[in-house]
Amino acid sequence: MNALGGFVWAVISFLLVIGPLIFIHEMGHYLVGRWCGVKAEAFSIGFGKEVFGWTDKRGTRWKLAALPLGGYVRFAGDMNPASQPSPEWLALPAEERRQTFQAKPVWQRFLIVLAGPATNFLFAFVVIAGVLMTYGEPVTPPVISQVMPNSAAATAGLQPGDRIVSLNGEKTRRFEDVGFYTALHPDMDMRIDLIRAGRPLTLIAHARAETETDQFGNQTRIGRLGIRPTGGAMQPVPLVEVPGRSVDLVVDSVKTTLTAIGQIIGGERSAKELSGPVGMAKVAGEQATLGWFAVVLLMVGISINLGFINLLPIPMLDGGHLLFYIVEAVRRKPVEPQVQEWAFRSGLALLLCLMLFVTFNDLGSAGLWQKLAGLIG
Repeated sequence: MNALGGFVWAVISFLLVIGPLIFIHEMGHYLVGRWCGVKAEAFSIGFGKEVFGWTDKRGTRWKLAALPLGGYVRFAGDMNPASQPSPEWLALPAEERRQTFQAKPVWQRFLIVLAGPATNFLFAFVVIAGVLMTYGEPVTPPVISQVMPNSAAATAGLQPGDRIVSLNGEKTRRFEDVGFYTALHPDMDMRIDLIRAGRPLTLIAHARAETETDQFGNQTRIGRLGIRPTGGAMQPVPLVEVPGRSVDLVVDSVKTTLTAIGQIIGGERSAKELSGPVGMAKVAGEQATLGWFAVVLLMVGISINLGFINLLPIPMLDGGHLLFYIVEAVRRKPVEPQVQEWAFRSGLALLLCLMLFVTFNDLGSAGLWQKLAGLIG
């Protein structure tokens, strides 16, 4: 596949992945809004000029817009970013006003906004549950069968036969948990609680940082201890345990994101690892070549991140709205419109700067800057 073909494939794959997730997110807002008696004027996938659409019997315009990098549901009366009463809203007839977003009590507005990210988490939960029920999960006992010479594990004193109980207080139910936790903490000390010959023992190991290259040439900095497990296999998950295991995996994904963000803020991980739409399109194109199951798993990961990011207390995101509703519930009156307007403008500026930064990172990862430097040189 040539460069142009690869680019087109990546874009198509990205749209096929992100489009349904945006629809799911906005459908959460829409359904809870309808439940609360709020009229939806528009349901859009994408921003900008409408490509095509239709109007249903309730008066909602369903449309696909030219820039499919997001979406929105515009509820009746939602005439400004802060969703504050305006002269236009006050001029509406009483019956129409009752169906507007602003007319609803703060708890209903809170639920309508919360429903978007909650639906992203619900989608991930349902898919993970389906995978666990259909295929089970890989389970390898957290027992060391081999310690690599001159490795971090050898330096720390780990031995074959040791059963790892926890890493820095995080319980390890299976060997996969050990590998995942270690990979996420390169060049860091970790306390290893283990059982050796029936007795508890605690050791300190320093996970060595290594650069791992996948089959597509993508490089990732990970941590390694240098240990190998005993044999494992896919095991069925009892039906009664599926909901709990699914929740655990969703929570673990959020914790991983929080850990990575904390490492970037603390300088332990490079900010260049942050990625945006261009990077996601590249990953989507790569995963699509591996088959539908890889794409589904990618959608699960992106859906969890969409839910998490939208809950951040940043104005313009759902989390920013939710923060204002919490303040309103405590104060028993809305935050002043000018304060909200200032906050939403600041939030928009922050998001635009972040989008530019991650796009710059993505283009650098794609080798654009090196190519331009070569042309200039």
